[in-house]
Amino acid sequence: MATRNETLAWVGAVLVALQFGLLALLAYAVVAGGRLGAPPLAALALVAAGTALGAWALSANRPGNFNIRPQPKAGSTLVQQGPYRWIRHPMYSSLLLAGTGAAFWSGQPYAWFTLGALALVLATKAHVEERAMMALHPDYEAYSRRRWRFVPGLY
Repeated sequence: MATRNETLAWVGAVLVALQFGLLALLAYAVVAGGRLGAPPLAALALVAAGTALGAWALSANRPGNFNIRPQPKAGSTLVQQGPYRWIRHPMYSSLLLAGTGAAFWSGQPYAWFTLGALALVLATKAHVEERAMMALHPDYEAYSRRRWRFVPGLY
């Protein structure tokens, strides 16, 4: 029988694989839609905002603190500066912003379903990560009560 850590590692790997697969499908939707030329301004703004938010979140983290899997690294610190002052998962928010831009840019109806699936995967990933963060960082529970998950004022 698998240990709890082995199960969490497996779940994390599946969630990351789904995340990257759905992101690839969104990128394919842009290409398949024949929309590699000038994107609609709104789509470009969303992709740019997502990219900027992701870069800001990475700059707020110290090297070695960031993990693509929903398990915090041993010795990690709880980041509360940069975009983490307002949202707990700015990297996931950045992917959803850029993904929304890609879905809009693509003109493909299936891109919106792909974006919905990505949102579900990231919400699940955030839930798994938050449980692990509470176990590792005693201050995380209080931090999570004061911050929105993905979108300030909404969720």
